[in-house]
Amino acid sequence: MTSNRTLMILPGDGVGPEVVKETLRVVDWLAKNKTISFNIKEGLVGGASYDKYGTPLTDETLVDTMEADAVLFGAVGSPKYDGVDFEKRPENGLLKLRKEMDLFANLRPAVVFPALVDASSLKSEIISGLDILILRELTGGIYFAEPRGIEEVKTGVKKGYDTNLYTTPEIERIGRVAFDLAKARGSKVTSVEKANVMMSGVLWREVMTDLHNREGHGIEMFHMYADNCAMQLVKEPKQFDVIVTDNLFGDILSDCAAMLTGSLGMLPSASLGSIDKDTGKRFAMYEPVHGSAPDIAGKGLANPLAELLSFSMMLRYSFDMKDEADLIDLAVSQALEAGPRTADIMADGREKVGTKGMMDIVLRKLEELTN
Repeated sequence: MTSNRTLMILPGDGVGPEVVKETLRVVDWLAKNKTISFNIKEGLVGGASYDKYGTPLTDETLVDTMEADAVLFGAVGSPKYDGVDFEKRPENGLLKLRKEMDLFANLRPAVVFPALVDASSLKSEIISGLDILILRELTGGIYFAEPRGIEEVKTGVKKGYDTNLYTTPEIERIGRVAFDLAKARGSKVTSVEKANVMMSGVLWREVMTDLHNREGHGIEMFHMYADNCAMQLVKEPKQFDVIVTDNLFGDILSDCAAMLTGSLGMLPSASLGSIDKDTGKRFAMYEPVHGSAPDIAGKGLANPLAELLSFSMMLRYSFDMKDEADLIDLAVSQALEAGPRTADIMADGREKVGTKGMMDIVLRKLEELTN
């Protein structure tokens, strides 16, 4: 079966290869049952690449990734690389991909499946029916801006410093994505910064306000300080629809929101770039929010559902396959209701299954839903 859709697979480190392997079973299922196929390429990234090539991302893998229509990413990182030079650590392979592909918009949905209401640490009435989307600016701010470094001030005393820098165009383009997403959801955007103490936050609020006045017709927009947003996510999360924020605050707030759902193992993400005006192509990478989890790597214990839901987001945002994405999401929901769970979402009276066992149930539900 031929296809003009190229999918780049980057399993990475830790549990990454395990959850990617299980997700590819669903890719195979779609090929056999829905005649939807992909030209699949695979490459090394992170520690796996460093072990073989001495770098977390080779030029060849970067070229293959840039040529693909979409990228399915696993996870990177392990304590074994803590002593490696900073620029060669596994995480820098991921950072370089984000920068080279200009993946400026990171979409992190936080959805509570009905079967997992009791898995959250919050009361069911607070999180039941939760469906929010955190939009994180991904290529600017404190993780990339210069100057940054560690310098010796005097004998025995060092200083470490980073720069949180944003420009008007960087804020405007993430703001436009927020408005576009909100139009397809609840038409409500909360813009988050620290304009009370940070000049980058002052600019962020000014630009978002001006952009909303010019282009946010029909969209409600609110401003909120990042520390208050963290508190409100725990206190009253359903007040939010789309939250848009910078790189640092988005990193923190999305992990906070993830735990509202009960487990990082359930949270997918999409990282999107701009649409090329000539080709119409948009760089895109999809990955689970959870990390490489080296403590359980190789044991077949990891929850594969965040990786699978990331693939579902790929179908939705990169290939305009809404029906197939909805089918996968429904199969996941029904698999959770069926009972068996991985350890991270385990509950009393449930059967514990591993990575493969969880995906077996999803595949059974896909069969039931299509027969």
